[in-house]
Amino acid sequence: MPITCIGLSHHTAPVEVRERHAFPASRMAEALIALRDYEAVQEAVMLQTCGRLEIYAELDDYERGVAQIKSFLANFRHGSTGYDLESYLYTRLGHEAVEHLFRVCTGLDSMLIGEAEILGQVKDAYVAATQAKSLGRTLHRLFRDAIAAGKTARAQTRIGSASVSIASAAVAAARCRLGTLEGKSVLVVGAGKMGKTAMKRLRNEGASRVIVANRTLSRSRELVADAGFGEAVEMPGLVEAIAGADVVVASTGASHFILNHQRVAAAMQRRPQRPLFIVDIAVPRDADPAVATIANVSLVDIDGLKALVDERLEERREAIPAVEEIIAEFVERFEHWYRQRSAVPVIARLTQKAEAIREAELERLLARCPDLDERERMLVTGMTMTIVSKLLHSAILKIREKASVDREEALSNARVLDELFDLGAVAELRE
Repeated sequence: MPITCIGLSHHTAPVEVRERHAFPASRMAEALIALRDYEAVQEAVMLQTCGRLEIYAELDDYERGVAQIKSFLANFRHGSTGYDLESYLYTRLGHEAVEHLFRVCTGLDSMLIGEAEILGQVKDAYVAATQAKSLGRTLHRLFRDAIAAGKTARAQTRIGSASVSIASAAVAAARCRLGTLEGKSVLVVGAGKMGKTAMKRLRNEGASRVIVANRTLSRSRELVADAGFGEAVEMPGLVEAIAGADVVVASTGASHFILNHQRVAAAMQRRPQRPLFIVDIAVPRDADPAVATIANVSLVDIDGLKALVDERLEERREAIPAVEEIIAEFVERFEHWYRQRSAVPVIARLTQKAEAIREAELERLLARCPDLDERERMLVTGMTMTIVSKLLHSAILKIREKASVDREEALSNARVLDELFDLGAVAELRE
């Protein structure tokens, strides 16, 4: 199976490496088009979250395709990294790649087991690949099945119980650090999906004052209006907003540090004895690690957040065996379809050729028998269709059966049929 997954994640790479290889949403289409243009890459989908960057592809050739994707990851917009990217990458081929995507979609491979955001992020990746025209029949089917598996796991097990997202975990971590958020002032930097989730959780936690800062003031105002509470400020007022906060939750899509040392230090000079807790859930990171050296400032990034909430996920861990059964069922179903897929080109060409011959010969016969009435013409037409159908039925059935058991032998048989009947399907048959 020439399906592969190449990537890096929270399992293999720290956040400082992952952020170097994050693609801005505005350049995702460009990246997918660049991937599609590699000779050995037939289809490609790029999945990017705060915890992973993965490329799923169907390759014409394993070795060339894997080398080309690794070259893409090392060079596209990143330049020299100063470290060996290969040491952080993993490559999964065939069955392992398929199973891995299903584990991702069901939440088993997430930083927080069963996290709520991952299924939406996979859908976004699927849509982006569709729009960039880098998605073909194989990955279209694979991602549709993986998304269905994710929905099934959440509907039939408790893997998504007591829903925990990265953003809500950030708020929970702040509450644990401060004891309570009641009467506290919280600054949310970023008005995207993470910021929206954080706002909902903050309202439930009883935060007395919530300020939203975003590059676009209108987005901040929309988020405040949607939440029904809070204040919106512009980025130029960020230092003042930090100075008045007990907690900062940062989740922008910026490619540089929003909470740099200068800004945070200036804010702390206004309240030197009052502690500040920063939770940075952005990748690339919003907070410069150096701000943790400022007196009374504590900083947790997305990798540190996982350790703070792990003990709260026992109920979800109990659901893992049931989710793995669902994954196994969906993987088997997909791979059965994939094996049979090798027979599709020759079956289609054989059927088309037989139908073309039938129609041509029927037309000649009816032209020589102009006295046949409409009912007689229908009977003759029906008879020719029955003959062709019965003649092809056993051959098509055997080809499909063989493809689902032994793909290599099925390909060999398909090539024999292709040659015997001059079908011209060789180019569509893949190893």
